[in-house]
Amino acid sequence: MGRFGILTGGGDAPGLNAVIRAFVRRSLPRGHSVLGIRHGWKGLLERDTVPLDREAISGILHRGGTVLGTSRTNPYKKPEDERRLKESFRAIGLDALVACGGEDTLGVANRLAGEGFPLVGVPKTIDNDLSGTDVTFGFDTAVSIATEAIDRLHSTAESHDRVIVVEVMGRHAGWIATYSGLAGGADAILIPEVPVRIERVVEAIERRRAQGKNFSINVAAEGALHAPAHTTDEEPRSGESAGAATVRSVLKDGATDAFGHVALGGIGETIASEIKKRTGIDTRSVVLGHVQRGGTPTARDRFLGTLFGVAAADLAHAGEFGRMTALRGERVVPGPVAEGVAKLKTGDPRLREVAESLLR
Repeated sequence: MGRFGILTGGGDAPGLNAVIRAFVRRSLPRGHSVLGIRHGWKGLLERDTVPLDREAISGILHRGGTVLGTSRTNPYKKPEDERRLKESFRAIGLDALVACGGEDTLGVANRLAGEGFPLVGVPKTIDNDLSGTDVTFGFDTAVSIATEAIDRLHSTAESHDRVIVVEVMGRHAGWIATYSGLAGGADAILIPEVPVRIERVVEAIERRRAQGKNFSINVAAEGALHAPAHTTDEEPRSGESAGAATVRSVLKDGATDAFGHVALGGIGETIASEIKKRTGIDTRSVVLGHVQRGGTPTARDRFLGTLFGVAAADLAHAGEFGRMTALRGERVVPGPVAEGVAKLKTGDPRLREVAESLLR
């Protein structure tokens, strides 16, 4: 029978081990052998593989991260790496390769599939911003962790009459910020899709003080767009001018990864500093960072990861390549890999309306 491979690329996400486990357990009884490709596309370039049998996947369902390791390697960045990638694919003798990842990992998979290589995609990102699937595994865990952190911060904010700005993940989309902000009762939610002037946040805090509540919790996605003070008229759209200044993201530093993404981070501290300057209230920022994607996955993410792993094994077994697993409603169905990387799935406008109505 066939020789299948599976790799995990990009940022780790709770539920990846559930995918690996389900893929192996579904494939072995059909007579297929399975190789794990270590550290994403980097492992394929270097032919770094490990056999995956029942013993290798025993006890990994509840574990966070990925037992195969991961990287942000872009094999199309250099012509020689592209050549090595294809040579390695053929040398290892893969009859199918399952690539679990986000827009970058699936982007590479889509290019390989377009050149005739037997690829199956599994969408993965805690940001929940991939098109082609209603939800990605890892998102539920990230929201649960962020919500728990907000709950805990409420008590210390109230005890000290303090404002706290919680910075959560979300480079291009505010799904985590919106869900955890609503679930945690945040007083302001800042997301990449809607630039917010600092005056709006200060107004929300002042309204609470007028009601006798001297503390406040605010949630900001790391990619939230900050419109500087004294801008004019309505909220600007992303990339447009806001009065005399330009709406902008806060960059952690000038570094970029192999796919050209700049490192974001610092919006929480920027907003906290502005709030303190305008109100005089003791204001702190808390960056949840990688704690959102670490640790034990929730039951929902284990369940969804398992369904995705089974579906990927079925696609590989049937020879349906250039396809990816996708959740539509309550069913996992196949769809084109190209659809998963066609565009980023930004936050639902209806949820933004709900969030804004509760903050007035």
